[in-house]
Amino acid sequence: MIKNAMILAAGKGTRMQAQADDPPKPLTAIAGQSLLMRMLARFEKIGMEKIIINLHHKAERIEAALAAYGGPCEIMFSDERDALLETGGGVKKALPLLGNAPFLVANGDVLWHEADHANHALTQMIKSYDANDMDALLLLADTARASGYDGHGDYIVQGDKRLTRRQDETGAHVFAGVQILTPALFDGMPDGAFSLNAVYDAAQAQNRLFGHMLDGYWMHVGTPEGRMAAENYLAQH
Repeated sequence: MIKNAMILAAGKGTRMQAQADDPPKPLTAIAGQSLLMRMLARFEKIGMEKIIINLHHKAERIEAALAAYGGPCEIMFSDERDALLETGGGVKKALPLLGNAPFLVANGDVLWHEADHANHALTQMIKSYDANDMDALLLLADTARASGYDGHGDYIVQGDKRLTRRQDETGAHVFAGVQILTPALFDGMPDGAFSLNAVYDAAQAQNRLFGHMLDGYWMHVGTPEGRMAAENYLAQH
């Protein structure tokens, strides 16, 4: 049973071209609701019990935004004010809070519109996770059904849903910013700052990296252009 989750909210926010008094990126409002609260609502809906949020850039703004949180989840913070640990280092630091079982991790700057609201994407992702075969399960999106992203994708999906990194510019899917990870993946990882890409590569090397396709429209809002595209899409749906 997956009951704990983490939201990566410790970035610098530089790609958003933020002004000094702008909120940190996870508190960016899209169609009237912040990215952070949207992800919290998704985690509440699928029955998460504990949610860890890491902090660095404008940490006090995120703490203040959650001070009045009255939802069903236990909220805990992992403080990175002294040193930004990147995605992998941030998760590794939070492992004592996340526990010994597999857990969910979500980037702080993604959202999606599901094709079938009754068939929750994260619920289906959890159902497809098999700890016997998988060390990491990544949510993937079709680049043709996405906004705020102009790359060529990240991974090729094999017939058994195993993933390999894209080698050319065709047929790849984009990592959608949500994953299920097992704590053992971090045993060989260094202390300090490192990317979660090192974790994915370690899982792939053991043939234990898998993908789950999102049935919906994915929006990356890491830039002002991505934010506008997301606003425009949600205004029509």
